[in-house]
Amino acid sequence: MAILLTVTIGINTSTAQTTPFVLGETQQFFSSILNETRTLNIYLPDGYTAAANTRYPVIYLLDGSANEDFIHIAGIIQFLTMIKQQPPAILVGIANSDRKHDFTFPTTVKKDKDDFPTTGGSEKFIRFLDRELKPYVQRHFRTNDTSTLIGQSLGGLLASEIVLKQPAMFNNYVIVSPSLWWDQESLLKQAGKLLAASPAVHVSVFVTVGKEGKKMEAPARQLGGLLKDKPGMHVNFEPLREETHLTILHNAVYKALQWLNGVK
Repeated sequence: MAILLTVTIGINTSTAQTTPFVLGETQQFFSSILNETRTLNIYLPDGYTAAANTRYPVIYLLDGSANEDFIHIAGIIQFLTMIKQQPPAILVGIANSDRKHDFTFPTTVKKDKDDFPTTGGSEKFIRFLDRELKPYVQRHFRTNDTSTLIGQSLGGLLASEIVLKQPAMFNNYVIVSPSLWWDQESLLKQAGKLLAASPAVHVSVFVTVGKEGKKMEAPARQLGGLLKDKPGMHVNFEPLREETHLTILHNAVYKALQWLNGVK
């Protein structure tokens, strides 16, 4: 059963009336792959209920808890839709239970293990996305065949792993400040072989990084270059030098969605 995510707005007078301002809904379902109940925050476009025969693209947001990135990314989608730079879309915010576990593959680096003691669950989480989450969303909402994945930092590492290993899982990828330093950049070191081994697919990938130091910037640039060399991949590497690791996501998603929808 859906639980409404609401914000109550009122005027501080004795006669004012308040009503809920509904931003979206929250749903929970049990994942057999992860063996836990997962929470989704859902934003539906204006007119969704009335447009009974319309199907919509889906944007999947990692770090999609209400106190993380769901609310401000929903605002970007609503605004770009309103000004006709983005088609109406469903946003699925995937709330975290343990992002350090879900977004990382096993590491051989002792410091990584010490800093991330629950690490190493990305393989299961990717299967959860592919085999449980996407089918769940397709069953419960009117979706079309277009899907986008957004991930930043460790979420960007996970999105990078998917685009390198199973690129056909999503049509579009927004990879922001990916933590490719993980496990001494082992994913990046394997990227050439992984891309060579995967079939050609037509996907679009937006990669960006801010002013975040060589440890973050050089690997992101390298990833963008490697992806550009893969037949079928439409890639835009656009560094945002005015942003930091903390500030980059909002502006990056705004620019990425414009680019994915052909806005110049």
